[in-house]
Amino acid sequence: MLNGKIIGRSLGILLIMEGICMLTVIPVSLYYADGDLSAVLISTAITLAAGLLLSQVFKSKNSTLGKREGYLIVTGSWLVFSLFGSLPFIIGGAIPSYTDAFFETISGFTTTGASILTDIESLPHGLLYWRSMTQWLGGMGIIVLSLAILPVLRIGSMQLFSAEVPGLKTDKLHPKIRETAKRLWAIY
Repeated sequence: MLNGKIIGRSLGILLIMEGICMLTVIPVSLYYADGDLSAVLISTAITLAAGLLLSQVFKSKNSTLGKREGYLIVTGSWLVFSLFGSLPFIIGGAIPSYTDAFFETISGFTTTGASILTDIESLPHGLLYWRSMTQWLGGMGIIVLSLAILPVLRIGSMQLFSAEVPGLKTDKLHPKIRETAKRLWAIY
């Protein structure tokens, strides 16, 4: 049986993390005053509110996470991160088409390197920073971040790791996976 509550809660927690990452754009927007501050603030508020709502609505005493849930969380995280991550571009008007903004964002989170922008440097500095942040987060992987955070919340991480790195034997990684994720993030 699929545990939908753990999927919803996990996606909510991941959205909260994305909202926190969006908060790092605010100092850049304030410093350069390119007119993108309100778009960043609104996007951050929407993302954090959605994350908090999901994590509260889908609270469950059963925190069993199987492989199916792990795969759905991985897939859902890429989609949800990209849906909400494209908000600063849309609200700020830098990329008027939602399809293009979604493509630009998912390209960053998946580190494909593709872009719809012909003059990237013309973006306001805050949005340019956010675009770079999506690529930075994608470079390490949203799930690796989850490996360090979700076990603290008593949500299983091995299923997420297996979904992100299929075919790898995880029996030797299990005791040290959280520590490995923390070290990778520190180095990165």
